[in-house]
Amino acid sequence: MSKLNRDILYLIFEKLHDDKNTLYTSLLVNKTWCETIIPILWRNPWKYLTPRSENLLYNVIISHLSDELKNNLKFYGIDFSTSLYKKLLFNYFSFCKHLDLVAISRIMYMNSNMSMNSSYLTQVCYSKCKSTKLSVVMEILKAFINVDTKFTHLYLPQDSESQVHLIPEAKHSLSEIVFLSCYTLINDEIITGLTEICHSIEVLEIFVEKKDTNYGITKLIEASKKLVDVRLIIDNKIFFSDPTINNSDIDELCKVLENSLMKHAHTIQYFKITSPPTTKILSSLVNLKGLELNFRNRSIQMNNLEDIFLINLRILKSRNFQTNILRSLIVNTNGSLTEISIDDTFNNEVDNKSIIQAIYQNCPNLQYLKLMFRNENVLELEQLFICCKYLYGIYFLLTDVSSYLDKLFKILTESSPTNLFRFKFKIIPDELINLESLKLFFDNWKGRNSMLLQFELYGSVDLIDLIEEYESIGIIKEFNELNRYNTFKDFEW
Repeated sequence: MSKLNRDILYLIFEKLHDDKNTLYTSLLVNKTWCETIIPILWRNPWKYLTPRSENLLYNVIISHLSDELKNNLKFYGIDFSTSLYKKLLFNYFSFCKHLDLVAISRIMYMNSNMSMNSSYLTQVCYSKCKSTKLSVVMEILKAFINVDTKFTHLYLPQDSESQVHLIPEAKHSLSEIVFLSCYTLINDEIITGLTEICHSIEVLEIFVEKKDTNYGITKLIEASKKLVDVRLIIDNKIFFSDPTINNSDIDELCKVLENSLMKHAHTIQYFKITSPPTTKILSSLVNLKGLELNFRNRSIQMNNLEDIFLINLRILKSRNFQTNILRSLIVNTNGSLTEISIDDTFNNEVDNKSIIQAIYQNCPNLQYLKLMFRNENVLELEQLFICCKYLYGIYFLLTDVSSYLDKLFKILTESSPTNLFRFKFKIIPDELINLESLKLFFDNWKGRNSMLLQFELYGSVDLIDLIEEYESIGIIKEFNELNRYNTFKDFEW
């Protein structure tokens, strides 16, 4: 019975793995609950870090270190107060599946009492790392990488010089890595070492840097036989000041990377890129199910993107993308799209209408939609509901909302599909929503499925009171505020 109870508790808490507040509160119930929740929380302790949690995490990391290691690290300006670090109840590192060298480096520096200035400290640490393998980061990593740990996710920093693959237990701890995040500046020795250890990489996130062009990363790409998800993140500084800059070095590097990735064209199912591709890589990804085109600037010239047919595409996300090409992508998916997220608030009413029409004319199986709805085109929403009968959730981006809010709410209550009761509202620019309009919307929703609702409050106490009133009578099942502190995915309620 005890084993059964633990199994049931695990299944319950696993469902709540993103709800850290509930998990933290549940820790205090009893020992069994605590022992069940700790491995879930420590699977990825770097997620949603705050200054306070970083300080707590620093204390836990230090508590795992031996006295000998603490004495060695004092040389680098890290002052340990032994009264703060007591014997731990758990081997927290053994539960960790995400190894984030970026977070570890930051936490160690920010929470340590450094007696030297940062530039000098960096020079000393890295010189010691190369000669004796006893730098701060390397020694901390040795505490993580041991016979008790098996990592699935590895995040390497921009200027990584930590020879992580040389740590004695690296072959054991890193052999099951399925996610790797790294920069093109990565040391060739580290690439070679990881290539020999990590044979199961499925998700590869590459940050493409402008300086010190390095093609060594292609070794890792070509050695990865199971690539399913690839993300090419181009350094945003390249196009930030002038998107028309002709940067031959970065173009050549991207071309080399894309050509290497095309060798995995039949296995890649999800692809993200933050700059127009330099090759015809998109048309080569014949089994692509998810595509994210997250560009820095709408005016960037886009080539090789017309007449692309992605008949297996299910998920399409875009930002700052040219309307004519985006429309072609939607039309050429042959009705396969189930999720569309267009996070572009700068299109005019003509472009906006063109995209809405392309969606309801070509996406009969659509389930989730994030899109700008302008005043001139809000009536297109009725046609969308007629053609897209399987909609489960909509994320509305709205502008000048006061002029058409009542009309929008009326369409939602009278024409939306039965299964549609998940709504998000983001108003651009910041604008207080009319309470009378919202109250009428809630009143007219009676008799339908209780809604899951998210939008921005802007500190309106009256609005909070109104929502709580309709929560109490079941019109609203759950409400969450959208802000920088609440990290919801586009289609997460």
